[in-house]
Amino acid sequence: MKRKVRKGCYGYLAYQKKTSLIRTILFFALSLAIYIMGILSTGSNRNLLTIVAVLGCLPACKSAVSTIMFFRASGCSETAKKKIAAYDDILTGFYDMYFTSYKKNFPISHMVLKGNVVCAFTESEKCDCNAGEKHLEHMLAQGGYKHLTIKIFNNLDKYIDRLGQLLKLDAEEQRNRQEIIQTFHSISL
Repeated sequence: MKRKVRKGCYGYLAYQKKTSLIRTILFFALSLAIYIMGILSTGSNRNLLTIVAVLGCLPACKSAVSTIMFFRASGCSETAKKKIAAYDDILTGFYDMYFTSYKKNFPISHMVLKGNVVCAFTESEKCDCNAGEKHLEHMLAQGGYKHLTIKIFNNLDKYIDRLGQLLKLDAEEQRNRQEIIQTFHSISL
């Protein structure tokens, strides 16, 4: 069995698609089994097990919504990962991040935090990079993290060039780097 893929690692969204689908099917099957067991034991659906089965649909529906969101999200492609992988040992990067707002979704294939600079790459043509940058700035500002420069690229070659520039950048690492990373993980799918 494949080990759990943590958030921010390559393949996270694909792993979550599978696990959330299995979890959703199991939750609905359990509710259905309880409902059928109630009918078989009493001969009617007017029993306590029917109420338990209906209440069991609540976590099943919540899991179904998560499954739908994971299936809508797309992770980093293999070709992009191969090009970005050269920087994985040097820069701390995160794969398969999917940020949501009330109006738009922002699929991020890869992102890097170096000093006070956040660079991200999206492969989605539908992603509004400017709105994504503003959304991330707003979410980080709510957490008390200001003075971060955020740039989302939709061109892989320009993103790779920027990663090369970040390697040369002699930036002082943020004191609260882990907190910023945790914020990114908590606001992504």
